[in-house]
Amino acid sequence: MRRIFSLLFIALIACNAPVENTEVSRWEAQATNVEIIRDDFGVPHIYGETDADAVFGLLYAQCEDDFNRVEQNYIWATGRLAEVEGEEAIYSDLRAKLFMTEEEAIANYEKSPDWLKKLCDAFADGINYYLHTHPEVKPKLLTRFEPWMPMYFSEGSIGGDIERVSTKGIKELYEKNLDHAVAAADPGLMRLDDNEPRGSNGIAVAGEHTASGKAMLLINPHTSFFFRGEVHVVSEEGLNAYGAVTWGQFFVYQGFNEKTGWMHTSTYTDVMDEYVETVVKNENGYFYKYGKEDRPVKSLDVTLKYKDGEAIKERDFTMYRTHHGPITGNIDGKWVATAMMWDPVNALIQSYTRTKQDGHKSFREMMNIRTNSSNNTVYADAEGNIAYYHGNFIPKRDTAFNYLEPLDGSNPATDWQRLHTVDETIVVINPETGWIQNCNSTPFTSAGEYSPKVEDYPVYMSANQENHRGVHAIKLLKEANNLTLDGLIKLAYDPWIPAFEATVSGLISALENNNGDREILDSLKAWDFTVSKSSVQTSIAHFYCLNYMRDGQFPEGLSYMERLNYAGSESPEAERLAILQKTIDQLNEDFGTWKTPWGEINRYQRINGDIRQDFNDSLPSIGVGMASGRWGALASFGATSYENTKRIYGTSGNSFIAVVEFGDKVKAKSLLAGGQSGDPNSPHFDDQAQRYADCQFKDVAYYKEDVEKRAATRYHPGEK
Repeated sequence: MRRIFSLLFIALIACNAPVENTEVSRWEAQATNVEIIRDDFGVPHIYGETDADAVFGLLYAQCEDDFNRVEQNYIWATGRLAEVEGEEAIYSDLRAKLFMTEEEAIANYEKSPDWLKKLCDAFADGINYYLHTHPEVKPKLLTRFEPWMPMYFSEGSIGGDIERVSTKGIKELYEKNLDHAVAAADPGLMRLDDNEPRGSNGIAVAGEHTASGKAMLLINPHTSFFFRGEVHVVSEEGLNAYGAVTWGQFFVYQGFNEKTGWMHTSTYTDVMDEYVETVVKNENGYFYKYGKEDRPVKSLDVTLKYKDGEAIKERDFTMYRTHHGPITGNIDGKWVATAMMWDPVNALIQSYTRTKQDGHKSFREMMNIRTNSSNNTVYADAEGNIAYYHGNFIPKRDTAFNYLEPLDGSNPATDWQRLHTVDETIVVINPETGWIQNCNSTPFTSAGEYSPKVEDYPVYMSANQENHRGVHAIKLLKEANNLTLDGLIKLAYDPWIPAFEATVSGLISALENNNGDREILDSLKAWDFTVSKSSVQTSIAHFYCLNYMRDGQFPEGLSYMERLNYAGSESPEAERLAILQKTIDQLNEDFGTWKTPWGEINRYQRINGDIRQDFNDSLPSIGVGMASGRWGALASFGATSYENTKRIYGTSGNSFIAVVEFGDKVKAKSLLAGGQSGDPNSPHFDDQAQRYADCQFKDVAYYKEDVEKRAATRYHPGEK
């Protein structure tokens, strides 16, 4: 018996070793087709013979810079977060599986076109080769990456549409006996507010307003800091894309090539709906009413693991779906299905092929894939075109129903019909203004007086809601001429804060009319409503507006912008003065005096590479003369205080920023919040931090000769 076991062990080794050696040999061979050149800011310029080679090198380089965040994105996306964070994350995992199981992800990979499968293979191989060559790196969970994983993370947005599905609703339904009504109200879809992590600015300017006569593009996503790296990826098959990549993805999400540039802003297009299903149960299972039919509810069993102390435990769930989508909650005891775009293969195709378009004609054809569901697109190109696409994936619906409310799933008339064509959506191309802007604001002011008209489109295509950033951008663009790249940066960082002017002007009136504190009044009257590190008035205005939005009394139905305007023009003066006094008391208590300059309060701090960093007033930080986008600051710095801090620290807003000029040759400047690397021991961990605070952009090295001049290191994957 002992001899039999020995022979079996030897046979097992003999079977496995060649497979492993063959895989490593394949990785090593592909690595010879890839060169990575890191410039003086650590930006990786990846050169591959084929697109797959370039993707292999791109993922390897991303892991060098921040494997922690690469892994984290796939732990979350594939529904395994509870294995790291504990049982409290299990409903996030269940949400991921409700929309796609691992088996379904594998099936989507298998049905992909061969060229896409090669890219997915290269994605997995690049990460796995990194782990093979860096045994000192200890993953939290994922010791091996698979080529089907990108199916979970195919569109580019951090979180994407799925984060709008309430895990609270999923928990309330799936942790109870489904046969019984659960009367608890479900919060349903989380309609996104205008805040920094979901905000962005995109501006395209035609040649008539630029010094060179060439089109220009501002790429200004407002996202969580450090969740996108700056990359340049090139192949001999026509790929030459530069820009921001969300960690773990194999396509440049916001960026440019030599001929075209694309910037995404979060859209308020209605692309997700909830259907209240009428479900009955008999001896054959669950059924739901649909017209005159009783349709079977599809069920799938899933086992989810979760961490409990040092142990890993399991919970079993049976998931349910109708043709509308997975069952994600309940309303008044009825199951609710959530409908959203879930077409991972085509979404990956669109996300990748976007980076290789050579003009507006081909770019528009790419938009016809219609899977970019959570974004608007601002565009410019070397032919001088500028364009704006409001949304992309937009289901056609019967406007007799209100799709912002849960729908009767038993009524076939409420169903999505087909996708709107690109021609039917809100599109702006080369408007007579010579400029386009979208700051998560209404598309009906995107090109000034030459904007689309609201009456020409169904209501679900846009919330038609303006914000102070949109107002700010329009004011500047109406006066913009002879722009250079530096001029576009200056425009993008214009310090005027429109919400402060709207709100604090009313406070000044209240102080004048009621013999208010003279020193505070004189200080506010001397202010031009711009932000800077030295501004005491910005400190007052920031906390005054925060307190007013929390404690002020407003009429029903006002938007965020309308509430701020109301606070400055129509609110009771006594209320204004009371909230000011609260603000002054707060500043005096927290900082010793209300005369504290903004830069002493508003700080940038990066202590380590943790995904959730603890901030500390006693450790080094940098003063930042920017403000929150919620107040209309174009250059957004979303900061807040923490349990043990008085100062406020930025975590979102301007992250990767670029300005691009197209022409015979593309020119660009860029900036990152902090630096390229997530490793505190790297010189590129914070080498852009002070530049970020000072708005000091770096020149982009796009052409090979420029990359060579600024090369700091060059190597093949596996050599370092």
